Amino acid sequence: MANAEHSGRAAEAFAATTAATTAGTARDRLHVARLGLWLIATVLAVRQLAAVLGTPRGERLTDLETWVGADGVLHVEGSLYDSTRFTGTPFAGLVLKPLTRAAEQALGWGWTFGTLLLVVALGLVAARALPQPVGRRTALLAAPVAVSLLMLSLPVRNTLWLGQTSIVPVLLVLLGCLAVRGQRTGGVLVGVAAAFQPTVLLFVPLLWFTGRRRAAASTGVTFAVCTALAWAAMAQDSYTYWVHHMAGVGLGGAADDLANQSLHGALLRLGLSGPLEIALFLALGAVVAVLGVRRAVRYARDGQPLLAVAITGCAAVTVSPTTWQHQLLWVLLAVVGRVGRRASDRYVWPVAVVLVMTLPAKMMLPNMAALYPLRDNVVLLAALAAATAVPFLSRTSPYYASPVPARHAAPVPARFRHVPLLPFLRRVLTRPNLLLELLLIRVTYAAYSKVRLAATGGSNSAGRARAEEHGHQILDLERFLRIDIEHAVNHAVVKVGWLRNFFDFYYTSFHFVVPLTVLGLLYWRRPVDYRWARSALGFTTLLALVGFWLYPLAPPRLMPTLGIIDTVHGVQDFSKPDYGTLTALTNQYAAMPSLHFGWSLWCGLVIAIIAPKAWMKAVGLLHPLFTVSAIVATGNHWVLDAVGGALVVGAGFALTYLFQGPRARTTTVLATTAPDPGTTATAPDPGTTDPDPDPGTTAGAPAPDPSGTGGRAEVSSGPPAPAKDRTPS
Repeated sequence: MANAEHSGRAAEAFAATTAATTAGTARDRLHVARLGLWLIATVLAVRQLAAVLGTPRGERLTDLETWVGADGVLHVEGSLYDSTRFTGTPFAGLVLKPLTRAAEQALGWGWTFGTLLLVVALGLVAARALPQPVGRRTALLAAPVAVSLLMLSLPVRNTLWLGQTSIVPVLLVLLGCLAVRGQRTGGVLVGVAAAFQPTVLLFVPLLWFTGRRRAAASTGVTFAVCTALAWAAMAQDSYTYWVHHMAGVGLGGAADDLANQSLHGALLRLGLSGPLEIALFLALGAVVAVLGVRRAVRYARDGQPLLAVAITGCAAVTVSPTTWQHQLLWVLLAVVGRVGRRASDRYVWPVAVVLVMTLPAKMMLPNMAALYPLRDNVVLLAALAAATAVPFLSRTSPYYASPVPARHAAPVPARFRHVPLLPFLRRVLTRPNLLLELLLIRVTYAAYSKVRLAATGGSNSAGRARAEEHGHQILDLERFLRIDIEHAVNHAVVKVGWLRNFFDFYYTSFHFVVPLTVLGLLYWRRPVDYRWARSALGFTTLLALVGFWLYPLAPPRLMPTLGIIDTVHGVQDFSKPDYGTLTALTNQYAAMPSLHFGWSLWCGLVIAIIAPKAWMKAVGLLHPLFTVSAIVATGNHWVLDAVGGALVVGAGFALTYLFQGPRARTTTVLATTAPDPGTTATAPDPGTTDPDPDPGTTAGAPAPDPSGTGGRAEVSSGPPAPAKDRTPS
């Protein structure tokens, strides 16, 4: 008994030691992650600082130079608004007026460093204002993540570049609404912010209807005092701003400029003008203001004050007559809202906001005339959505803290000991969110296009000599290998009209259509395989970009002395220095490896692996065969380009295997319902199953479809299990 008691105590001590060690390891990892994130934030801040201060004077801090330079409106005598370059309020001019020309040289450095400090303070305040309760990990990591996102955002980059003051009102509002304790002190801060940007007065009803009436009154009084002080000191300027220009309308750039992301600017860009446009703007602005404040009040009472402030700010920038890019930080703050019941939906809104606020609009949407109204107003639409439409979850919702989790496939044994390298990337059985997939695909393709174009110096002709030299190297290697068939095949096909037309059509039409079709079918019918195939395609494209960058190559049709006939694009004028410049959107010397063949081979392999019938596999493999014939026959690629394409495809599948492990093999079973007593058991309608049922679904409801395949559940299988153990997951 004594030995047993001693053994029990030893076991308890060992368990306690193990638990303490595990907790200590997790704590250490968390601190390392936090330090890493702060390092990233620091690098981004230094990069922004170097980008601004490394630019020659006259090209940076242009707004600041306008204010306090040798001929700046705040340095010379006369009105602030003799020109329309100064767009701030008279109070802003009164605050900046003491800045003199003597201080301008040091002001550039001081202003930039000061703005960086304001950005850091803004990130810290926002991180501390997250809705409670906040986990320890979130509390430690939120601040560096917030600072990093701010540094990457277009409004902050624009503010640093121009030397603007737009960070100040946002920070004052956050401090007044979220940080300071006294209502009057908070109201004073918000009132000063409104004196810089009058639309901040929209926060007055937010404060009033959330029970902070002293703060609301203090905001109004502070704004009135600051405005009156500016009026007393600069009566003519105040009259010009408030009366002649109606709170600054008409100052700065043209109101229909793309940089003006407000309702007024959008209506002007749509072709409306005059009294009709003004009336429509006022009506829509009133609706947005009312809806925005109502939603903000609801979320403030729900215990989400930061989201309430962000919604009010989005409404304010929407209804302002002019909202320039550096004034749009409110949209980024709306990233804190939670949207969606499913865990896979939780990332859609934050990813969309981050992309809108960090990338140019041209990267978000294709360069199509029909999409110009959407592309030109994408930030405004994000602000409108945040203020009036996005269904942010309430903290009382059961999905707020616990969204419906994604179902994962069981791990499949790998052939190698250290595969997968990233075991946490488990196979998800449910479909990924379609909007998120489209966003990522679009942004990835835009980045791919830019890298491809920049591979030869940013233009089609910049790398001509190097690309032609590589072309001769490829030709010499093919001659050595006795596979230099491009000229013979090209001229043989040209002599047969229908064959030439077929290969021209195949080359121009199937490059995007077939991969997108395969991805679409996999997304709808085989979501597990969709994720696997998408990863392989992504790695393939990334490796191809490296090839384009390192080895720019002229295709046969752009080699002047070979006599290759360009069947698709027509005869090229080789006497011109920029021959081969067919479009400004693609690099004509990105031939090695051939993604035409690479993507087609990816399609063929995916179909051959996944298709259930032999004839489907054969049809799938015909696509890369026709593609390789087309790229050679039309003179657009060398034979070795196709070999390079095959290599990057193989490497793409290999990297997918290395990081994620083997493809999750699946078995298809029919989802059945539990019949009620006295009724006949029937299979459910495949179109009515819900891949993510609500908690509390009744027993007689159709069984959930974990794969999103419409009544068929894909259950991962490792080694084949006995038949009696094969049951729906």
